[in-house]
Amino acid sequence: MAERPGAGRNVDYVPSGFPRTLGALRASGHELRGVKDEIRSNLLTALREGRDPWPGIVGFESTVLPQLERALIAGHDVVLLGERGQGKTRLLRTLAGLLDEWTPVIEGSELGEHPYDPITPASRRRAAELGDELPVAWRHRDERYTEKLATPDTAVADLIGDVDPVKVAEGRSLGDPETIHYGLVPRAHRGIVTINELPDLAERIQVALLNVMEERDIQVRGYTLRLPLDVLLVASANPEDYTNRGRIITPLKDRFGAEVRTHYPLELSDEIALVQQEAHLAADVPRHLVEVVARFTRSLRESSAVDQGSGVSARFAVAAAETVAAAALRRAAITGEERPFARPIDLESVPAVLRGKLEFASGEEGREMEHLEHLLRRATADTARARLRGIDLNALAEAVAESPVRTGERVPAVEVVAALPAVEELTEVAKRLDAGGTEDPGPMASAAELALELLYLTRRLTKSESDDDKVIYE
Repeated sequence: MAERPGAGRNVDYVPSGFPRTLGALRASGHELRGVKDEIRSNLLTALREGRDPWPGIVGFESTVLPQLERALIAGHDVVLLGERGQGKTRLLRTLAGLLDEWTPVIEGSELGEHPYDPITPASRRRAAELGDELPVAWRHRDERYTEKLATPDTAVADLIGDVDPVKVAEGRSLGDPETIHYGLVPRAHRGIVTINELPDLAERIQVALLNVMEERDIQVRGYTLRLPLDVLLVASANPEDYTNRGRIITPLKDRFGAEVRTHYPLELSDEIALVQQEAHLAADVPRHLVEVVARFTRSLRESSAVDQGSGVSARFAVAAAETVAAAALRRAAITGEERPFARPIDLESVPAVLRGKLEFASGEEGREMEHLEHLLRRATADTARARLRGIDLNALAEAVAESPVRTGERVPAVEVVAALPAVEELTEVAKRLDAGGTEDPGPMASAAELALELLYLTRRLTKSESDDDKVIYE
């Protein structure tokens, strides 16, 4: 799924020629910009140049992204509201791409302060002593994104800071601000702070964020430090927790300048694109089976048997596609097929494996598999009708009635293809489902199985299961 900014990137390498002292930085003409100004400028530049500021984000182009862009241009802290699996975290992580690629910091500074604007007592003292010789380091934008999953045991010390007993033991007095060990938010100075599942923070922790968001200072155990923190605070939350249950304090809601609602993909094509983008498939899964998975997921989101308050995550569709691929790879290992290729028979593994990812409505106990299997059959039929519309399958039905076709999770594709009748309709089916023009029997077997399943679901064929787990269309 989504990776954190910086994953796999070497951010220790700094391009040569960058100024290494405060004097050289000034001579280079570098200008100090706040983090919100940085994001606004880079976002507007991307929009003017026609570049996509949100790589990997699918289905939000005309809904969520315009709202988020307006909020960022306005310089607002933002909370994203949406059910689980709607891509909130993925979207927030792309914000790091709107920062400048490299930014100067005071070398060795605890909070990554800008050389022009030291804010801690230690950095101010060094700046006064060294002047233009103040050493400068460079920080990559991926290092300026900080993420925290809110949990009930999160402490003020984690987010804001606490008195450091080691520093006190070194001889500093308790009244010395330098005895403070800074938390996550101050350490994100000049960057982005993301808090996932914001309502899960205890109320006293939420109170600790009030000054950070409005006055931009922090308070630790009676210390009031006037640290002009420069951060963009963004958060994610479930609408139920954020709006109905009173699990977030009103003053904190008031301090977010923008509230943006996310949603599941509105179009089937977006759902398919999301699965194809995010799923790590162990075998080839043709597009028509990905479409079945996408339709199945969308049907679950409309079903009264499923608790829609919990939502049906996009991760469900991704996991379903990965399960189908795994079933194909397992069959290839058992039967010795050279190329594992998913077929409609592999869809049968999805309900049993993934039922635990869903929350069912009360009163549906014991009927979960019945609902899942019904909706999966409907998704398969809808996909087959849409993809094979206009093809007359009567000749195929008549031929199979005379000579049954056997398939199953242990039947290799070559046996399925060998059992198929020689009717012209199958050639057209293969073209429609991109299964023609290949010597590999996998795509042809997959296409033919979809046509046979459509005939079964429209009651033009029967389907039975034999003792050896073979499925017989006749």
